[in-house]
Amino acid sequence: MEINDMLLYFVYAFTTIFVIVNPIEATLVYVTLTSPLSPSERRHICRRSTLVAFAIAILFAIAGDTVLRLFGITVDSLRVAGGVLLFLVAIDMLRGVRQQNKVTEAELRDANQREDVSIFPLAIPLLTGPGAITTVVVLMGAAVGYAEKSLVLLAIVSTFLATYLILKSSEHIDQALGITGIMVMTRIMGLILGAVAVNFVATGAWNLYLALAGA
Repeated sequence: MEINDMLLYFVYAFTTIFVIVNPIEATLVYVTLTSPLSPSERRHICRRSTLVAFAIAILFAIAGDTVLRLFGITVDSLRVAGGVLLFLVAIDMLRGVRQQNKVTEAELRDANQREDVSIFPLAIPLLTGPGAITTVVVLMGAAVGYAEKSLVLLAIVSTFLATYLILKSSEHIDQALGITGIMVMTRIMGLILGAVAVNFVATGAWNLYLALAGA
């Protein structure tokens, strides 16, 4: 791959993963759950939740192909299914449905009774939910060669590094943007995610058609 192609591929992978993780909107839930805690406790939860979410994403990115082969699922089949899932998430984001597709009210009530919310519900399912897991598996499965796979892994690392910095500055972001600003950003991300979802479905369906036609 040429340098320009590698850069474009990295931007595509990073944008796709970042939009589905959506750390900007996650600041709303993070601030709500950590508001009674001390600054040191908030920093600990921010660091731990980001690391756990990152570890899960990397695990599925690396082992995803093995899981697909175990169940006899092709990457293109997952592309179509994942595209539909991402499109539903994108619709919720465009409608301004605040994280309800990731964290339910019952889960938030349960989280308020926990001493440590870093793993549940922050890491799972807020940052690394079904949509994020499906996305990294599809991107890794569709990547050709070590160069593209390395770029996907780099995109995952960059996404969760950005997520850590955003959550760490969540109070400032919340004050600067407010709910309205965050919802505007979420709708923009929802539009991008919808386009990515359509691309997933179209590419997967076309490849499945070619495979069946050639069989």
